[in-house]
Amino acid sequence: MPPLDLSLAQKVLDSQPFSVLLQARITAFGDGQAVLEVDVRDELLQQNGYLHGGVLAYAADNSITFAAGTALGPAVLTSGFSVQYVRPATGRRLVARAAVVHAGRRQAVARCDLFTVDADGGETLCAVAQGTVLSAQQS
Repeated sequence: MPPLDLSLAQKVLDSQPFSVLLQARITAFGDGQAVLEVDVRDELLQQNGYLHGGVLAYAADNSITFAAGTALGPAVLTSGFSVQYVRPATGRRLVARAAVVHAGRRQAVARCDLFTVDADGGETLCAVAQGTVLSAQQS
């Protein structure tokens, strides 16, 4: 197995059809952390013009799982996660920053802060999430 690095993480993300549909990208990966970004586009908005909550949930889920993969290895699956929406997501880009807060041999817990970035580069917190990720390796 090649070493886990940003290039491999992006290849894994690119192998997920839904991630390709959203045009998601991994911009940081390693040491218990991962950052996933999605550009805000009209087709990702809900009826009031805000980024759809499902896009935020996707970004939280995937960034949490990638962060956990840095601790558990590449074969991981989300066991569960929760997301709390702090404010409507508006801006040009969504950034999901996840970090492992605890890792054992077979599972990890990670949290994620989700920000929107405006045209001037200013960030606004729009949601927070926490999830549990399990190793899919057979023992």
